[in-house]
Amino acid sequence: MAIYNTPSDAANTAVRSFLTSVGEHYLGRSFNTGTGYGKFLWLKICEEFGNACAYCEQPALLQIEHLLMFNRTEYGLHHPGNIVPVCKACNKRSRNEDKTYVSWNVHLSQVCAGQAPEIVERRHAKILEHMQRYEYPNLNEQERHAIRVIAEALYENIKAESEKSLAMYRKLDQAFVRKGSGPAA
Repeated sequence: MAIYNTPSDAANTAVRSFLTSVGEHYLGRSFNTGTGYGKFLWLKICEEFGNACAYCEQPALLQIEHLLMFNRTEYGLHHPGNIVPVCKACNKRSRNEDKTYVSWNVHLSQVCAGQAPEIVERRHAKILEHMQRYEYPNLNEQERHAIRVIAEALYENIKAESEKSLAMYRKLDQAFVRKGSGPAA
């Protein structure tokens, strides 16, 4: 739960909602991991990973990790082929020098640093097989670009509307609420 909400938070939520809808479009049905069929699929995915973290393979309280990140820079879809179970520690990716997050492949290599290469390759192959099994859409460049353009426009529009709403409130507050109210006598 956020402690402090900004117009950017509302805009990011709108982008995630859009990415969820696009993921559901490709899936052909709703994918709410908290209830019904979506929850059933999520629990099945956890079982397929041995109820352990897809990155470190440790049993833990599992969280959803979007392999292609579910944000306005990677535009990963909320889709069964794009989620894997991870522990809390592995659900924190490092960033590149340009402040973007590292890819899931790089993150897996970082988590497995110092382990035998065959362990890293086995985990990598299992994740790729998972993406194929659940038919995560292999979007072409035009499809990715369309999602990017819509998501960026949605982000900017929601952020601007929030800021315009505050400006309107300030005008109304000045005109009606505070009009005539001076310091108490």
